[in-house]
Amino acid sequence: MDFNNNKAIYLQIAEHVCEHILLGSWKPEEKIPSVRDMAVNVEVNPNTVARTYELLQQKGIIYNKRGVGFFLSLDAIQQVQHYRKTIFIDEELPQLFKNIYLLNIGLDDITRMYQAFIEQNFKK
Repeated sequence: MDFNNNKAIYLQIAEHVCEHILLGSWKPEEKIPSVRDMAVNVEVNPNTVARTYELLQQKGIIYNKRGVGFFLSLDAIQQVQHYRKTIFIDEELPQLFKNIYLLNIGLDDITRMYQAFIEQNFKK
């Protein structure tokens, strides 16, 4: 996994886990990789993954079955959407709006580019 220097690694791993959930490669109530396995997969210290899993537990996205491992919550998709939407609205959207304004990009242009993006990346 390639990490961005502008954001804490444990938060980037949380985004990685959330993407697996939103894309459907990990299903609700399904066991997810152990802390050690995830640490090996993303090439970080297990303590970093443990911090990620602690955050995701606090957000209601995963839960721990003691002695068995971590599992996605039944409503993991909704919890991820809420968590990621909050981050997007609070942190990313203001910068996006600023750039749209400064670059004089019209809403029609945004709509057209968004539709093209969806067609290219998510419709098969």
